[in-house]
Amino acid sequence: INHDGDMGKAVELVRQAKTSGADSVKLQTYVTEHRVPKKHPVYETLKQCELSHEEQKELFDLGKELGITVFSTPFDDESVEFLESINTPVYKIASFDSVNTKLLSKVSSTNKPVIMSTGMTSLDELGLAWKALGGKDDGTGCDLLLMHCVSSYPLEDTQANLSLISYLNSIHGGPVGYSDHTIGTKIPLLAVAAGATLIEKHFTLDVNSVGPDHSMSADPKTLIELVNGVRWVEDVLGAREMRVRDAEKEAVGYRRPS
Repeated sequence: INHDGDMGKAVELVRQAKTSGADSVKLQTYVTEHRVPKKHPVYETLKQCELSHEEQKELFDLGKELGITVFSTPFDDESVEFLESINTPVYKIASFDSVNTKLLSKVSSTNKPVIMSTGMTSLDELGLAWKALGGKDDGTGCDLLLMHCVSSYPLEDTQANLSLISYLNSIHGGPVGYSDHTIGTKIPLLAVAAGATLIEKHFTLDVNSVGPDHSMSADPKTLIELVNGVRWVEDVLGAREMRVRDAEKEAVGYRRPS
């Protein structure tokens, strides 16, 4: 929501995300009145940041024009139906809705891939979410990527609990990513080293802007650093295969077979 409800800023964010090397842009699709009561402390902020369906379609079309995938997090049935009407390629489920089995079932009915954050989610709740998304006991039925996430804004580095990435990889048949709320790039880079295959990072044009998420977000310069850092970590990790590597060829002659 770092566009602050300003369509011009939203367009520039998509353009800057593409320029910075991101693979995709995620929006939030919601009707404020369906998301929180009017007396809720964040109602006015959410209402200000609510983009119309027409504006969101324009951003999806812009993504196609620029060659960057645009998708969204729906928060209500109406939003799912709208996102289906513009053929979103994938759905994101926020941590706050990992226990919202009604919404999960609605998303499941689209038969689209799903990315779900797991902040605040227990193992039992994760199992219920899996079933609500159409998952079966044999591990089939849902194309799901789980995102390790700690729902604290901003998040202290020492609270990132990155060991959960390998744990989720051990219990989940699909890929695992990391949704980051720390400041900077250090923790998401460590998350890639820990086994995350997708990184989500809040994005802003100016970290000094007034709003709930700007200060913990990446600006274009930081996003470039993050993208380049992720590619470097991938190179460092290399492939999971046992063989003579290019860097070892000169040493092969010194091997000592019996």
